[in-house]
Amino acid sequence: MELRDIKALIALMRENGLTELEVEDKKGKIRLVRTADFVPPEPVRSAQPPPRPVVAVAGAPHPGGATAVELAENQSLLRSPMVGTFYRASAPDAAPFVQEGDTVQKGQPLCIVEAMKMMNEIESEIAGRVVKILVENGQPVEYDQPLMVIETAV
Repeated sequence: MELRDIKALIALMRENGLTELEVEDKKGKIRLVRTADFVPPEPVRSAQPPPRPVVAVAGAPHPGGATAVELAENQSLLRSPMVGTFYRASAPDAAPFVQEGDTVQKGQPLCIVEAMKMMNEIESEIAGRVVKILVENGQPVEYDQPLMVIETAV
């Protein structure tokens, strides 16, 4: 099942107030469960955002352990939508989807995150240029962990 299909199922659950949904097709089976009282956290808004935010690369900040990446105003992070294993190419002998410095289009596959034996292509949400790849091939990744820095056209 593709990532966009999973996102559509999650949206369907929200729209209809469902707390559990199980779907099976020829590609596999997925079961989504959420608590009935789940409320997404509100983003914290400060009066003056810093001009160059510092973001922890290892997902959650760890005292003295996380490497930080500084973002320019026109840069954003591609984050992992799930827990899994990061792959830069579709197969071990295939060329990587992108290299640092490559120009990318919105919707272009940038990498794969394997989760539960399913290969999920992660697509770019913006057009721009890959500035930095933050994760090594084959490395485990956490939900919301930064994977790449992408610079948008000004």
